[in-house]
Amino acid sequence: MSLPRRALLAAAPLAALLTLSACGSSPGAAADLAAPKGTAAPNGVSVNLTPEQNRVTTPKVDAIAALVPEEIRKKGTLSVVESLVTVPPLAFYANDDKTVIGVEPDVASLVGNVLGLKVEFSPVSWENIFVGLDSGKYDVGFSNITVTEARKEKYDFATYRLDILGFEAKKGGSWKVTGPKDVAGHTIAVTSGTNQEKLLVSWNEENVKAGLKPVDIKYYQNSTDYYLALSSGRIDAYLGPNPTAAFHAVQTGETEVIGTYSGGGADVLGKIAATTKKDNGLVKALNQALDEIIKNGTYGQALKRWGLDNEGVKASEINPPGLPKVAP
Repeated sequence: MSLPRRALLAAAPLAALLTLSACGSSPGAAADLAAPKGTAAPNGVSVNLTPEQNRVTTPKVDAIAALVPEEIRKKGTLSVVESLVTVPPLAFYANDDKTVIGVEPDVASLVGNVLGLKVEFSPVSWENIFVGLDSGKYDVGFSNITVTEARKEKYDFATYRLDILGFEAKKGGSWKVTGPKDVAGHTIAVTSGTNQEKLLVSWNEENVKAGLKPVDIKYYQNSTDYYLALSSGRIDAYLGPNPTAAFHAVQTGETEVIGTYSGGGADVLGKIAATTKKDNGLVKALNQALDEIIKNGTYGQALKRWGLDNEGVKASEINPPGLPKVAP
């Protein structure tokens, strides 16, 4: 799906409303940074940080469950791989430091309900998500994975959320980010191998060609490290998924989201998707399960639970147009 730049920027204020409050950003810090029991989000929903999640559930749908490859049906489980669960509200540890919670596990669990499968979560580093999918160790990734044309060569996708990125900086400054020129000369951190890295690199290249100061790009793989760098002034901002940035900003009260942008840049609306190894036969079942929970309203309840209503989709798509390949 392609949209004009104006339409994407018009969507940005909606994404900026995704301000929440909850726990910290690393396994070891979760208990320390979490509010006791839970914190009220601006949408009036109490964020539950405990292991007893009382997730929204939905019944099995036999016709959709029958679409699951026989090998997975026989084992009775859906192996879901997550990135290191340090990114609230997407996926993070409850205040027991071991139970995986967040919107990604909630959506994955609903899909498991429809398919009649027990969901097993495996937190790994970002790069090992794809290694595990390639080897067949994991059935599907629910980990804020953006559909790209390059990834479509190796993976199948069933979309379930919009991809909106956020620039998080110290609170109280006048700096705002609406496009490439606004990042020139700044020190900005990203996580390597991500969609946001590609966006920042392309913006920097555009600025350098225009004679503007380059961006000093720093790389951090752990949220604890980049937030420490932000608080100490070693970086001016961190570019990551907007839900994570907004969640953290309200929790600490020390940072703010200074700009949002489509993960697809100016021309493509980025989409987040359940990701499987290409042609392993699972994507149709995932797609129909996602459509089922969208239709019956449990998907909307899961997103609202984490304040992510504005990133919802009206239907799941299989392998839609993704972010274009970067020119060599």
